[in-house]
Amino acid sequence: MTPQVFIFVGHSGSGKTTLVEKLLPELTGRGLRLATIKHAHHKVELDKEGKDSWRYKRAGAAMSMLVTANELQIVADAIDRREPAQLAARFLGEADMVLAEGFSLAPGEKIEILRRECGKPPRCAIEDGLIAIVTDMNEIHPQLPHFALDDIAGLADFLLERKAR
Repeated sequence: MTPQVFIFVGHSGSGKTTLVEKLLPELTGRGLRLATIKHAHHKVELDKEGKDSWRYKRAGAAMSMLVTANELQIVADAIDRREPAQLAARFLGEADMVLAEGFSLAPGEKIEILRRECGKPPRCAIEDGLIAIVTDMNEIHPQLPHFALDDIAGLADFLLERKAR
């Protein structure tokens, strides 16, 4: 089963990570099992050269998993199926909901974080999948639901309502 995916978009420094970080305990406190996906625009080393999983991948494995007593990590090819919904279906089936950060060009339901102090226009439009705004600027997309930057409970209610549809 594929969990519901919500994509949080915004300019650098807008507070995307902080917002998702605050939503996690709010939603888990309501009984949901959550997963997150973060899009990085820069190169990040996921596996170190010479380590076993690196060696397996280099030898041809499409996917390698490291399992410890308490956690696991997957290193997998991401040539295709890179969109949040595709990743959720492939790897995160145990989650009730996925909160993805970034992915402003990906299809899916988006919530944009937009602060007046950033001085930048919105990254997304309604036709891009924008369903709500977390902002201190009421004049931006007035036809969409708006949430104050600190209205974590209200945003959680909104996400749960959307998930129930």
